[in-house]
Amino acid sequence: MRILSGKDAAEQAMKLAARSSRFDEVETKVQRIINDVRVRGDAALREYAQQWDGLGEKDSLLVPQSQIRAALKSSSPKFRSSLKLAATNIRRFCQLQKPKEWKRSFNGITLGQLVRPLDSVGCYIPGGRHPLVSTLLMTVIPAQVAGIKNIRVVSPRPSKEVLAAAAMLGVHEFYRIGGAQAIAALAYGTKSIPRVDKIVGPGNVYVTAAKKLVSFDCAIDMLAGPTEVVVVSHNGKPAYIASDLVAQAEHDPDAVSIFITTSARLADAVSKAVEELAQDNNLAKQSLQNSGVILIAASRQEAMEWANQIAPEHISIAKSDVSRIQNAGSVFVGDFSPQAGGDYASGPNHVLPTAGVARFRGGLSVLDYVKIITVQELSEKGLYGIGSAVEFLAETEGLKAHAESIRVRCGNG
Repeated sequence: MRILSGKDAAEQAMKLAARSSRFDEVETKVQRIINDVRVRGDAALREYAQQWDGLGEKDSLLVPQSQIRAALKSSSPKFRSSLKLAATNIRRFCQLQKPKEWKRSFNGITLGQLVRPLDSVGCYIPGGRHPLVSTLLMTVIPAQVAGIKNIRVVSPRPSKEVLAAAAMLGVHEFYRIGGAQAIAALAYGTKSIPRVDKIVGPGNVYVTAAKKLVSFDCAIDMLAGPTEVVVVSHNGKPAYIASDLVAQAEHDPDAVSIFITTSARLADAVSKAVEELAQDNNLAKQSLQNSGVILIAASRQEAMEWANQIAPEHISIAKSDVSRIQNAGSVFVGDFSPQAGGDYASGPNHVLPTAGVARFRGGLSVLDYVKIITVQELSEKGLYGIGSAVEFLAETEGLKAHAESIRVRCGNG
């Protein structure tokens, strides 16, 4: 990893803070795919799935429940117990996170909020190099805790492990489609796949571009790019720090791995530890060569300022720095909180904002699956209490009918 200090480090921090996810190169192709699915529906979906995802001519787009159940039945006891532990912790966290309904009264005015689940959600599970069992847990369990009735999972070439996880969670709609065409199907619906209210889950650049293009017609969670990791430490263990940097780097050749410290000695030690850990991991090695950097700050305050400017997806820090966090997708505190723990089983969601999006939103949560509906009930006394002010403000804005709706009730009409 490159080691930068002084002005070079500060400039690199600013450059990282200004990064963005760009989809321009694929948007034209993705738009054609979306339009094709909207016009030809299932026929287009089958053609794309046969061309890119190995769907057989006689295979159904909907994975049969018998196949899903068989995947769980044939899985190992260790896999099932690990899956159950992760699911239990994720579900517990989601239940604690779920917003509550409330009602309060004062001066003749009763206010409150209702919490209602969306009717339907589409969960995208990437295919790619690895069976992302954890992503199925992270997208489906919050939907279940929220109370969503119609949960539709899509994934190209679903592995036995992913199907087993779907069986354990009781998923009834699992479609073997992926890419931009799957996003189009979820957003607009086909004969086989009803449209959904919202699409969640990460994917490659084609999936993310498709989510961007359908977002005016169907809600989405966020536009997630390649994974990112920032570690801020001044006297930590080089092996621990390096292991987190390499772990996130193996996700994607474009993953961003950053270590920020005030110690030149620790910077050198971490650089050597990273090189050693990544030597047999070609993907991580490529990622670290492309986007790995160590920044030496002049002070702890500057180190945290850089971290907040970067607004990373994952950040590891000391407990004493938690209060200084302003922008991050998920925070990992102390030596024994590896980011991989959050990727799988500690409880919080691993679908997180990238490319600086953590400046204005956190990771996927139960709140993404519900609506907060406000409720207000005014008594005669309550309306009289605010009537004069409302009438005056309405007149100020030139909305005479608004003002009249107050006067007619308050006896001044």
